[in-house]
Amino acid sequence: MAEDASLAVDYAALSDFRHALRCFLLFSEEHAAEHGLTPQQHQALLAIRGAPDAQVTIGFIAERLVIKPHSASGLVDRLRALGLVTRVTAAQDRRQALIALTPLSRALLARLSATHQEELRRLRPMFTALLTRLD
Repeated sequence: MAEDASLAVDYAALSDFRHALRCFLLFSEEHAAEHGLTPQQHQALLAIRGAPDAQVTIGFIAERLVIKPHSASGLVDRLRALGLVTRVTAAQDRRQALIALTPLSRALLARLSATHQEELRRLRPMFTALLTRLD
């Protein structure tokens, strides 16, 4: 019986944690939509902006978004059509395209990120408590 009670606590903690994550993701999706972006477009812009170097490729975006390279290529094409990224052929390897943010997307991402950071600061105590429950 003690094992069942312990498992019930573990499942409750996991359930609560997943719920909190989903609530944050919903918040993020809604705010991206308010700025005319899909969640995936927002994620791509974040991946590009957060890249450790300026050499962002389709492969990097695919890896960060956990999607296939051809899907990342289509996503970049849509972002380019919106004026949010540039895509240029790499000088060292002409088979690769380098992706960069435009001033428009930098401004948009700055607004979205400020809102997201504010929400994460608000949620930090709850997430900390949930993670502590999982220990």
